[in-house]
Amino acid sequence: MTFRKTDEVKVLRDPVHADDRVEYEVIWKLINSRWMQRMRRIRQLGGAFMVYHTADHTRFSHSLGVYEIVRRMITEVPDIERALNEREKVTVLAAGLLHDVGHGPYSHAFEKVIGEDHESFTCRIIEENTEITEILEEAAPGLSHEVADVIRHKSANPLLPQLISAQLDADRMDYLLRDSYFTGTTYGHFDLERILRTLRVDNDFVVVKESGVYAIENYVMARYHSYWQIYYHPGARSFECMLEKLFQRLRDLRAEGKMPPSIPEFDALLSGEPMSLEDYYVLDEYACNYAFEVLSRGEDPIAADLASRILDRRLFDYMEDSPENREKVTAVLKQAGYDPEYYLTSDDVGQRVYIPYRVSAGNAIRVRLHGGEIKELSEASNIVQSLVKGKQLRDDRIYYPKEIRNLL
Repeated sequence: MTFRKTDEVKVLRDPVHADDRVEYEVIWKLINSRWMQRMRRIRQLGGAFMVYHTADHTRFSHSLGVYEIVRRMITEVPDIERALNEREKVTVLAAGLLHDVGHGPYSHAFEKVIGEDHESFTCRIIEENTEITEILEEAAPGLSHEVADVIRHKSANPLLPQLISAQLDADRMDYLLRDSYFTGTTYGHFDLERILRTLRVDNDFVVVKESGVYAIENYVMARYHSYWQIYYHPGARSFECMLEKLFQRLRDLRAEGKMPPSIPEFDALLSGEPMSLEDYYVLDEYACNYAFEVLSRGEDPIAADLASRILDRRLFDYMEDSPENREKVTAVLKQAGYDPEYYLTSDDVGQRVYIPYRVSAGNAIRVRLHGGEIKELSEASNIVQSLVKGKQLRDDRIYYPKEIRNLL
């Protein structure tokens, strides 16, 4: 079948990619759907916007960026262009655009609050008779399930998920460049153009020419630096820890029949029952911020205090996590009148720069040597090999109200 094109190519200006180009009608309809427009009300970086004041970019702009990189992959990389038919191309374009449509407020931080990952909601939104489902099915019967299968790594064509979610994919490539741009940092910079020029397909796997290894090394290091300097920044983690503690308090109050007024959608969230998609739809950051403002004026002193701290950026302080430090902070909190259940929290983070999967697995970065042999990246790069064999870095901290710091 042939997919309908728009009357003219739609061009959306993008500070990262210059232009995001849309020529398929189904993609244009998806962009303008209510579920995609909801992504305008969810920031890309969770708590990091509390550290980098210009990092107010959204999941909407990131999703368009992922779509654009996928579009370039299927049109500018000859091996990929030849390997896919039109239906597969439209499928992977839609999957790139919709891969984050199930995100909740404050991005990944909210997954801990709700106890369900965003991919689960994404597939529900695509398949459970929403506007998204109708748009996809109108374009081609069965397309909604094929798009969801790409996101859940069950696609009939193993090449498609690799373009969206692998060690070298459009998702990571966009968020590294985009987050670097909007945080005003250079940590996420890498040579996207060189990577695209050196991509090839070998037995249904995306591979990189040996001449592109230097660009891939740069990409791996960009991931490493971005995680430690942006995503794992203690200020960002402090905000997310406070968010978890506020919802812990609300759950406890609800269990006691003392839930303070907030918004009806919080009741659905805290009920412990699976959320309907309509309840989930209205849970964006606008709704949460309004609820936090209502809570900050409520009668429960702990919920009111935590909500106002989130709104006014009075972040928790931090120190290294150890039994001695936990004991000391707990004692001071009790002495100062704080309940450690809600005012002491830990955050354990660790990262390996690159995890070498088996070459036969679907997630490895593969390098095709000049002689044609395929090797996993750490076997083709001395730099990556040394990083893989190095000690895994960790940054385990405890967080507590800054005002008790002088008492410690």
